Amino acid sequence: MTDGSPARARRSSTPPPALADAARLRALADTGLDAAPDEAFDRFARLVSDLLEVPVALVSLVSADRQFFPGAVGLPEPWSQRRQTPLSHSFCQHVVDIEVPMVLPDARLYPRVRDNLAIDDLGVVAYAGMPLTDLSGRVLGSLCAIDNKPRAWSARQLRTLSDLAAACSSELRLRIALDGAQEARRRVVRAHERLELLAGVSETLAGTLDVGTSLRRLAAAMVPLLADWCLLTLVGPTGQPREVVAVHRDQARMPDIDRFAELLRTGLSQESIIRTVLRTGQPRLGGAASLGDVARGTTDPEMSTIAERLGIASYLSVPVQAVGGTVLGAITLVNTPGRQQFDDRDLLTAVDIGRRAGQAIGNSSMYGEQRHVAEVLQHSMLPRLPLVPELELAARYQPAADRVEVGGDWYDAFVQPDGDLIAAIGDVAGHDIEAAATMGQLRNLVRGNAFGRRDEVGALVSHLDDAIRGLRLPIAATATLVRIGPERSGVRELTWCNAGHPPALMVRAGGAVEVLDATPEPLLGLARPTPRTSHSTGLTTGDTLLLYTDGLIERRDRSIDDGLAELVGRLTGTDTMPLDDLCDLLLASIHRREDDTALLAVRAR
Repeated sequence: MTDGSPARARRSSTPPPALADAARLRALADTGLDAAPDEAFDRFARLVSDLLEVPVALVSLVSADRQFFPGAVGLPEPWSQRRQTPLSHSFCQHVVDIEVPMVLPDARLYPRVRDNLAIDDLGVVAYAGMPLTDLSGRVLGSLCAIDNKPRAWSARQLRTLSDLAAACSSELRLRIALDGAQEARRRVVRAHERLELLAGVSETLAGTLDVGTSLRRLAAAMVPLLADWCLLTLVGPTGQPREVVAVHRDQARMPDIDRFAELLRTGLSQESIIRTVLRTGQPRLGGAASLGDVARGTTDPEMSTIAERLGIASYLSVPVQAVGGTVLGAITLVNTPGRQQFDDRDLLTAVDIGRRAGQAIGNSSMYGEQRHVAEVLQHSMLPRLPLVPELELAARYQPAADRVEVGGDWYDAFVQPDGDLIAAIGDVAGHDIEAAATMGQLRNLVRGNAFGRRDEVGALVSHLDDAIRGLRLPIAATATLVRIGPERSGVRELTWCNAGHPPALMVRAGGAVEVLDATPEPLLGLARPTPRTSHSTGLTTGDTLLLYTDGLIERRDRSIDDGLAELVGRLTGTDTMPLDDLCDLLLASIHRREDDTALLAVRAR
């Protein structure tokens, strides 16, 4: 029993600063554990008690102001029922502080703990505690063995306790990793909703790479679930607010909240909570707030008048930080008088949301830079089609995903000095900027290898193979190379060589479709020389040659042969369709873009 005497009060000490670490407390909250028995952790306590033969064993988690026991064996009453103690009765707080095991044969002999109230009230004399950590190494508490008499802990006992602490830490980490809905079921309804919001924030932010859209979606997700109204503030290069998104749960107040956001861009005083958060990067919690707080934080009296209409009783403001810690903005949540005041759990949730928002905004900025590079790269690599008498050309390129503007598919067409048209299409493995850079190398090799040479296309592809091997270029690609000669008696000779690429198609005048098939030859870039073959057909007026990459015919739910058959059916009877319309029709037929797609069509007129 405690007596509350002044002498006992003097024996308490100031908690170690490590207990108040925000990241550690966030990890502790994410375990979903509290001062209630948990079978998994009770099992660890029983193992410690049995294997080390001690009367008391605890899985002790330490918050900023208490320790609680999801696993416990042998605690005396009333502590056994309470499953928690104040820090005045905590040895485990010191394990959190020093971040290494603490082993005491007789606690009464050690200055750090000899005045701890646990010695009298819980009978703690011998103590051995091993740190319990999260994945980042933060110490959340201790797995400890306790005896009510002095004890010389053996090396074997300490090794056993250390092994059990490692397993117990793994269980804690699994709890932290549980999804929001499962964790919320262990909490009250309000915590359940809060965790569901956290589970949805990442998806909300990942749904778009546009910063403005992300902020509006995030604000809509937090109101009214977390707050009655909120302000999302982003700063510019000078540190001043450049963009403010505001949402109120009452749609009738939207004109007021929009005006408040407009004034906020220039109306914050040096005492403003938002400005303080932007400057320091530290969250602020106002469990109770008034219009006086608004008046002190603003330079425009109109903001206080609007805030009175919007309602304010409590607030919190947290930073939006990039991965490196740079403050990008602030999230400010406000509750009206009719709602419960914000508490530490709300603050931890908001801090987590601010962290996720910072990552999303950072990704958006990075995406913007990458997209610019990609657009420049794509523009430089997609050629301008030549103008050829009595031939019409059209081409299209569509990347596999919206987030990447370039890929490994390519096409090319150029006129030889003798007037022949060289057309090519290919596919380098991958669909990202690296694949695009490799594609650019290959396209330039094709041009340099073929321009000005009258060799058959099979010989040109063989030379291309030699160049790839000789220059030791890391290129693995498919390609089709075509030469179209001059018209003679209404017919142009068309020769082609296919290196592992889907077969070209010919839409004949009259609408029939012919597959320019031949014995498949290996792809480009193989280590050993490969014989290449030229094939030929005629191109007459009204005929259309279609070169394409496998993105046009390949899908996970069907074979390439089925895709080719479907494409042939779609092309049948399209001989009179304008060439640009035909290309657009083919791209529109792709229901799910699983790969890059390039098209090159040539029609004899």
